[in-house]
Amino acid sequence: MNEEQPTPPQPDADGSMPGDAIAWSSDQVREALRVVIDPDLHINIVDLGLIYDVHVSGETISVHMTLTSPGCPYGPYLIHQVKDTCLNMKGIADAKVTLVWEPPWGPEQMSEEARLELGFDV
Repeated sequence: MNEEQPTPPQPDADGSMPGDAIAWSSDQVREALRVVIDPDLHINIVDLGLIYDVHVSGETISVHMTLTSPGCPYGPYLIHQVKDTCLNMKGIADAKVTLVWEPPWGPEQMSEEARLELGFDV
Protein backbone atom coordinates (compact mmCIF):
# COMPACT_ATOMS: atom_id res chain seq x y z
CA MET A 1 0.00 0.00 0.00
CA ASN A 2 1.18 3.40 -0.95
CA GLU A 3 -0.63 5.97 1.19
CA GLU A 4 -0.15 9.64 0.50
CA GLN A 5 1.36 11.52 3.39
CA PRO A 6 -0.64 14.57 4.46
CA THR A 7 0.96 17.85 3.53
CA PRO A 8 2.25 19.57 6.65
CA PRO A 9 0.77 23.03 7.31
CA GLN A 10 2.75 25.85 5.77
CA PRO A 11 3.40 29.20 7.48
CA ASP A 12 1.28 32.16 6.44
CA ALA A 13 2.90 35.16 4.78
CA ASP A 14 3.53 36.71 8.21
CA GLY A 15 5.41 33.60 9.37
CA SER A 16 2.68 32.37 11.70
CA MET A 17 1.21 28.93 11.40
CA PRO A 18 -2.48 28.54 10.49
CA GLY A 19 -4.55 28.46 13.67
CA ASP A 20 -1.92 30.27 15.73
CA ALA A 21 -3.49 32.71 18.15
CA ILE A 22 -2.30 36.28 17.71
CA ALA A 23 -2.28 38.61 20.67
CA TRP A 24 -2.54 42.11 19.23
CA SER A 25 -1.47 45.03 21.40
CA SER A 26 -3.32 48.34 21.51
CA ASP A 27 -0.30 49.98 19.86
CA GLN A 28 -0.37 47.47 17.00
CA VAL A 29 -4.08 48.16 16.44
CA ARG A 30 -3.42 51.92 16.44
CA GLU A 31 -0.67 51.37 13.88
CA ALA A 32 -3.05 49.32 11.70
CA LEU A 33 -5.65 52.10 11.92
CA ARG A 34 -3.21 54.54 10.27
CA VAL A 35 -4.53 53.26 6.93
CA VAL A 36 -7.88 54.97 7.66
CA ILE A 37 -7.63 58.41 6.08
CA ASP A 38 -10.00 61.29 6.75
CA PRO A 39 -11.36 62.03 3.24
CA ASP A 40 -11.64 65.74 3.93
CA LEU A 41 -8.28 66.41 5.61
CA HIS A 42 -6.28 63.63 3.88
CA ILE A 43 -4.55 62.65 7.12
CA ASN A 44 -4.88 59.35 8.96
CA ILE A 45 -7.27 59.28 11.89
CA VAL A 46 -4.58 58.27 14.40
CA ASP A 47 -2.46 61.36 13.68
CA LEU A 48 -5.63 63.47 13.69
CA GLY A 49 -6.19 62.31 17.27
CA LEU A 50 -9.58 60.75 16.56
CA ILE A 51 -8.70 57.45 18.26
CA TYR A 52 -9.07 57.87 22.02
CA ASP A 53 -8.83 54.29 23.29
CA VAL A 54 -8.13 50.81 21.96
CA HIS A 55 -8.69 47.64 23.95
CA VAL A 56 -8.00 44.11 22.76
CA SER A 57 -9.60 41.15 24.48
CA GLY A 58 -8.98 37.82 22.77
CA GLU A 59 -10.59 37.98 19.34
CA THR A 60 -12.36 41.31 20.01
CA ILE A 61 -11.10 44.83 19.48
CA SER A 62 -12.94 47.77 21.07
CA VAL A 63 -12.20 51.26 19.80
CA HIS A 64 -13.39 54.53 21.31
CA MET A 65 -13.10 57.29 18.78
CA THR A 66 -14.41 60.75 18.08
CA LEU A 67 -14.92 62.97 15.06
CA THR A 68 -13.69 66.48 14.37
CA SER A 69 -17.29 67.68 14.87
CA PRO A 70 -20.66 66.09 15.69
CA GLY A 71 -21.92 67.02 12.21
CA CYS A 72 -18.97 65.48 10.36
CA PRO A 73 -20.43 64.08 7.13
CA TYR A 74 -17.74 61.37 7.00
CA GLY A 75 -18.57 59.95 10.44
CA PRO A 76 -20.37 56.80 9.24
CA TYR A 77 -17.67 56.19 6.63
CA LEU A 78 -14.83 56.51 9.18
CA ILE A 79 -16.58 54.25 11.70
CA HIS A 80 -17.10 51.64 8.98
CA GLN A 81 -13.45 51.87 7.92
CA VAL A 82 -12.22 51.46 11.51
CA LYS A 83 -14.40 48.40 12.02
CA ASP A 84 -13.36 46.84 8.69
CA THR A 85 -9.68 47.48 9.37
CA CYS A 86 -9.92 45.77 12.76
CA LEU A 87 -11.88 42.81 11.35
CA ASN A 88 -9.22 42.31 8.68
CA MET A 89 -6.55 41.79 11.33
CA LYS A 90 -5.62 38.13 11.64
CA GLY A 91 -7.40 36.37 14.48
CA ILE A 92 -9.95 39.12 15.11
CA ALA A 93 -13.57 37.98 15.01
CA ASP A 94 -15.35 41.08 16.35
CA ALA A 95 -14.76 44.82 16.39
CA LYS A 96 -16.76 47.32 18.40
CA VAL A 97 -16.46 51.00 17.56
CA THR A 98 -17.94 53.49 20.03
CA LEU A 99 -18.27 57.15 19.13
CA VAL A 100 -17.50 59.42 22.08
CA TRP A 101 -17.63 63.20 22.46
CA GLU A 102 -15.68 63.64 25.69
CA PRO A 103 -13.16 65.04 25.69
CA PRO A 104 -14.14 67.21 22.73
CA TRP A 105 -11.76 66.95 19.79
CA GLY A 106 -9.47 69.90 19.11
CA PRO A 107 -6.25 70.57 17.21
CA GLU A 108 -4.26 69.77 20.37
CA GLN A 109 -5.32 66.12 19.87
CA MET A 110 -3.35 65.93 16.61
CA SER A 111 0.22 64.74 16.28
CA GLU A 112 2.83 67.41 15.68
CA GLU A 113 3.21 66.18 12.09
CA ALA A 114 -0.52 66.53 11.41
CA ARG A 115 -0.63 70.04 12.93
CA LEU A 116 2.32 71.09 10.75
CA GLU A 117 0.74 69.59 7.64
CA LEU A 118 -2.51 71.46 8.28
CA GLY A 119 -0.71 74.73 9.06
CA PHE A 120 -1.30 74.88 12.82
CA ASP A 121 1.33 76.43 15.08
CA VAL A 122 3.22 73.84 17.10
